Amino acid sequence: MKTLYGVAMLAATLAGGTLESASAESASKAAIKNIVLVHGAFADGSGWEAVAKILEQDGYKVSVAQPPETSYAEDVKYARAAVDAMDGPVVIVGHSYGGAIITEAGNDPKVSALVYIAAFALDDGESCASIEQAVPQASKAFKADNEGNWWIDQAHFAADFAADVPPAVSHFMAISQVPISTDSFTHKVTSPAWKTKPTWYMVATADRSINPEQERTMAKRAHAKTVEVNASHVAYMSHPKETAKLIEEAAATRTSASQ
Repeated sequence: MKTLYGVAMLAATLAGGTLESASAESASKAAIKNIVLVHGAFADGSGWEAVAKILEQDGYKVSVAQPPETSYAEDVKYARAAVDAMDGPVVIVGHSYGGAIITEAGNDPKVSALVYIAAFALDDGESCASIEQAVPQASKAFKADNEGNWWIDQAHFAADFAADVPPAVSHFMAISQVPISTDSFTHKVTSPAWKTKPTWYMVATADRSINPEQERTMAKRAHAKTVEVNASHVAYMSHPKETAKLIEEAAATRTSASQ
């Protein structure tokens, strides 16, 4: 009887340990709660406000990076700093040129997944400029100044960049736009993070700043889970709920980078 009792106690102990291990494993595979949002050219982080509010209401910790668009290396540095400041696994999100930034910043070990919102998901040796040349965008309003910075002609800003946000918003965006440096626009990517990490992509079907066909091509080769919205280039502003939903889907998918 003592032997049987001992065996029973041992079995119970082992079972308890198994349950605890299973519980710990389950906890370790909890959804990612850290989100880094990266703006693109001609904009700043304030455009992410509506998306950030939704994510925070849903329990996520959000950081909005503010790359200055002065050089590609500097912009990647700012995004990496935002990732490094987080206390755990991160989903990094980029809009437009922000996609080029997260393509390399996403190699940070803390980054578990990438989300592109009408963005440049560049391959080895590609730049934003080469993508635009390969499949031209509809807009012809991009102009360089004498300092090597690129702007959108204010008269065409709303139609070519932010056609589906309120006029007062697109007007203020036009007069407060952040120019992008030639270096940022022409720098070639050398190590795309999407080749090793799971990726999501939102195509803006009415985009005049990046050709929607090019967006689909970039999403396909990245093997990205893709959704499409009838939106201008600033899909994250005109469709914040859909954008937040896609980000949360990425956050809910546990990846090898965060295990």
